[in-house]
Amino acid sequence: MTLDEITIYAPLVAVGGLVVFAVMGAVWLVRYIAADRPLRASMRQAVRVRAGWKRLARMQGLSVTDRTPTWLASLTTNDQDKPPKPRILTPTLKVKPDRFGIIARASCLPKVGLEQFQKAAPHLADAWRCVRVSVMPGGPGQVIIRGVRRDPLVTVTVHEPTGKDPGDLTAWHLGVDEYAQPVTVSLKDVPGVTVAGLPGFGKTSLINRFLCDCAPSPAVQFAVADGKVSTANEGDYADIVDRLFAFVGDDLDEANALFHRLVKLRRERSASIRHVLGVRNMWHVGPSAAWPLTVLIIDEAHTYFRDHKGSDKETKRLAALTAENARLVEDLVKKGRSVGLLVILATQKTTGDAIPTFIRDVCPVGLSFAQKTAEASVAALGEAIRDWPDANPMHLQDPSYVGVASMALQGRPGFTRIRTPYVADAHTTEIASATASHTCDPQTFLEHGAGARLDKRLGFRKDDDLGEEAA
Repeated sequence: MTLDEITIYAPLVAVGGLVVFAVMGAVWLVRYIAADRPLRASMRQAVRVRAGWKRLARMQGLSVTDRTPTWLASLTTNDQDKPPKPRILTPTLKVKPDRFGIIARASCLPKVGLEQFQKAAPHLADAWRCVRVSVMPGGPGQVIIRGVRRDPLVTVTVHEPTGKDPGDLTAWHLGVDEYAQPVTVSLKDVPGVTVAGLPGFGKTSLINRFLCDCAPSPAVQFAVADGKVSTANEGDYADIVDRLFAFVGDDLDEANALFHRLVKLRRERSASIRHVLGVRNMWHVGPSAAWPLTVLIIDEAHTYFRDHKGSDKETKRLAALTAENARLVEDLVKKGRSVGLLVILATQKTTGDAIPTFIRDVCPVGLSFAQKTAEASVAALGEAIRDWPDANPMHLQDPSYVGVASMALQGRPGFTRIRTPYVADAHTTEIASATASHTCDPQTFLEHGAGARLDKRLGFRKDDDLGEEAA
């Protein structure tokens, strides 16, 4: 291209570039005006991060010096005694804002990888005016940097159930973590969940969300044993009782009968699963209306398991009942996974006197809201919580942390703090009323759907006591 041609086309190229920048600026301005206040602040923050990245990366040691000249530099260098000036390379950075802060995707360079970015994270948080910054792998040769300007843990969130069938019943959506990223726990092949924490810190709201999200599906059935109340029209589950196929209060005899009933269901399912579903594990085909995931929620679990001390006849009878309750729930937790039984145990402290260790320690999912003692934290989350003091639920007693829990997440090292959303009672009532038609005793299918052949295969008699096998 001649000099005259360059002179002719250069202004056109310059004008074209200005037009492109003007369009990009206009698009950004429209998005900025349409955004709410937190997102606008994050958009301004993203601009500052992009503008100052090269300088900050060099100051933090996130750059490398390339002393090997490029092919073009080698051709344009006349003096062989003066090699081309070394280049300073910095990782490319793409930044996206959201309501809590920014998400940046950075490329790695030789000697500047995941470890180096993680070491620089506290300094990046200071420079970007974030409350915290995390760095995670983002695929081959990339890292994802999450910076939160507003602390998600102290930002109260509200969940409004859609009332629609969730479809995927293997996922329990808990809330967001300390970096405002969604947290989901897989319930596939999970036999038990423990939920601990001081009263009023979020246990019931967590369970209510689970109930509201799953209730629209006929492939889930719920039973509740609530140790805080005596009748179904009292307490936290009164609004959703229409969606429960069984409910008991603090009466130990009634609770014992319910546990017997579910153990019988477990035994019959175990004996019939190959015949009915054609598989050994229900999760291989998933829950259905004919073979629903059956969830037993035991709230204030210590009511049903605590040891009664005394030598009088009634105390001895209650002690025998609680011991049998523990044995029956142990059966459900240890043997119910493959046949579609899930037990959720909630209590203030998951110490051995509240939930027997032979039950608690086989529940693979456990989370804890605020606790007062180190003993309670260890009981809820295990000895490893001592090595993660920042996530210890003892630090969640401040009122601003109501709804915040700690747990060990599948696939993540250590422990994570989670902000769970509040679910209004009005939503719970509405969902229960709208989905009451889905309520069905899961025993119904085994008794009527499989027919007489099933009774013969199981070896149960109709007049047997709950859960007792025929001789």
